[in-house]
Amino acid sequence: MNGHRVFGISGWKNSGKTGLTERLVAELTARGYRVSTVKHAHHEFDIDKPGADSFRHRQAGATEVAIVSGKRFAIMHELRDETEPTLDEILARLAPCDLVLVEGYKREPIPKIEARRREARSREPLYPNDPHVVAIAADHAVEAGHLPVFDLNDAPAITTFILDSLGIIRT
Repeated sequence: MNGHRVFGISGWKNSGKTGLTERLVAELTARGYRVSTVKHAHHEFDIDKPGADSFRHRQAGATEVAIVSGKRFAIMHELRDETEPTLDEILARLAPCDLVLVEGYKREPIPKIEARRREARSREPLYPNDPHVVAIAADHAVEAGHLPVFDLNDAPAITTFILDSLGIIRT
C-alpha cells in the first residue's frame, strides 16, 4: 500500500462508518499521531461551488485544478474519460503520515473493521465472507466467532486495537 500504514472502516450505508472514522481520527490525533483519510463515494460528488473560479476552470476543461490559500490547499482532478483510480494510486498521492484510515472500499484487501448498526441499509454481515475483516464495531450484540467485537462508540479501545494490529508503537 505505497508505504503507508492503512486500516479500513467498512460496512453498508448507514452502518456508522463516517461517525466511527471521525471518532478514530480525533482519538488518534489526540494521541499525537498524524492521520490521513481516504473516503470512497459511490455516487457523483462535487466539492466545488458553481460559479467559483475553480469550478469555472474545471468547466472550461482543466484536468486538475489546485486551490491554494494560507490555511489549506485542494487539488481536484476531473476523471473525464479516465477510469476511477485505485486505492494504491490515491495512497501514492498522500503526504507521509503515521496512519491512513480508509472509509469504504469494502472489496480492498486491507485490514478493516466492520461497522454495524441496526439502522444500516443492509444487515448482511461482511464477515465471515471478507477475510480482511479483523474486528467488528456494532451498536448491538454481535456473534463474531474469534473476532474481537467493540462498541461502535468506543474509539479509545478501537484505536488501541488498530495501533496494535498495525504494529504502531502507542504514545
